[in-house]
Amino acid sequence: MSVFVLCAPDEVQAANRLADAAGLPLISYQLHHFPDAELKLTLPFAEAVPRELVLYRSLDKPNDKLVELLLIARHARLQGVQKIWLVAPYLAYMRQDIAFNPGEIVSQKIIGQFLAELFDGVITVDPHLHRISELSEAIPQGAAIALSGAPRLAELIASKHSRPLLIGPDAEALQWVALAAEHIHCDYAVCNKVRHGDKQVDIALPDIRVQGRNVVLMDDVASSGRTLAGACSKLLAAGAASVDVAVTHALFAGDALEVIKAAGVGEVWSTDCIAHASNAISMAPLLAAALKTLKPL
Repeated sequence: MSVFVLCAPDEVQAANRLADAAGLPLISYQLHHFPDAELKLTLPFAEAVPRELVLYRSLDKPNDKLVELLLIARHARLQGVQKIWLVAPYLAYMRQDIAFNPGEIVSQKIIGQFLAELFDGVITVDPHLHRISELSEAIPQGAAIALSGAPRLAELIASKHSRPLLIGPDAEALQWVALAAEHIHCDYAVCNKVRHGDKQVDIALPDIRVQGRNVVLMDDVASSGRTLAGACSKLLAAGAASVDVAVTHALFAGDALEVIKAAGVGEVWSTDCIAHASNAISMAPLLAAALKTLKPL
């Protein structure tokens, strides 16, 4: 076999789902941290070098992982690997796309160029893009494929509620909420959010009847949980029968999950782009289908 899926030891389960869906063998590399926090990586091939590698690495908690990508890709090229594709279901450093204050570094362009120089193509899911419409604007070379978890989450929601109301916690969520609602033919709207810091937000509900409705808050990512919690509290106060949460990327930093549960959220569903107890949907079939478009796989 001249093509392998390569993964880190902590992502074997998710990578194996992708490998099975793509019909490719899975191998993993060894990862060791020295006392000074430097990384030592060991690839599982030395003589029988594959022609192509599909590197699976979701980039939550990204800083060490970006160093892994650099070391693996550069070493693999030196060993004779001809093509390297990155499957990063969660893609970090995409939110900072302009400098809001003097001296701020625009990480999106820098990380995008970094990945473009290392890989022949990048596949991700629901990247957090604000002022650009295409992933190729952030990753300017090679293939840049952005999939969405919204339709898959919508199918799950439809199996739980016969007439759900999908609500986005802010205007930025409109693209995912609208896509999901179109997929299952249900009502949707978005809240208005004013952010005062990483954990301080004000939420205004949309002008739509929520009383007695089974509401599902949808977004691409849940991080601090404060926005979802604020929206849930107001929806329940307005008479919603239930409020569940469906997100593509379950970051849930710190006490985020406890915060949204305390606000009254019922069920929490996420894709497996980031490993989490809330994972309810596998993205492997969609990722494998995207891989097959990258010839000569």
